[in-house]
Amino acid sequence: MSEHRPAGIVTRGLAALLDLGIVLAGMGGLYLSWALMRLLFSPQQFAFPDVKVIMSVTTCSALSVLYLAACWATTGRTVGAVVMGLRVVGRDDRLVGWVRAVVRAGFCVVFPVGLIVVAVDRRRRSLQDIVLRTVVVYDWQPDPHLAEPHPGR
Repeated sequence: MSEHRPAGIVTRGLAALLDLGIVLAGMGGLYLSWALMRLLFSPQQFAFPDVKVIMSVTTCSALSVLYLAACWATTGRTVGAVVMGLRVVGRDDRLVGWVRAVVRAGFCVVFPVGLIVVAVDRRRRSLQDIVLRTVVVYDWQPDPHLAEPHPGR
């Protein structure tokens, strides 16, 4: 089990809100890129793209899963987690790996209310943590592998 303290609902909720902002900014960037491509290929007939709800929800969900999974599998931290001093790890205090990171990300995107369980669980675990045997801990230290100086510097 981790030597770090499990993170609480407020810190995790704030990190999740920051991550949602990152994903929404990414969605905005995709939309503006799409509009720019339309402008470049058809300047005389340009109109801003019509956004469909189903397409937007699907794209936002896919972008969220990709973002969360990539962050958790590689460093254990999303941007929100870095700001709030959190890290997602397995019970062995190691990164969760790609398969578990993708499943956890999908579970978090499809069932975000699972985070509320943190408020009542004495070990501060979300439903996702319980099912996938992960833990979100306070960890202000940078990843030691990222902090090592490169040879020759």
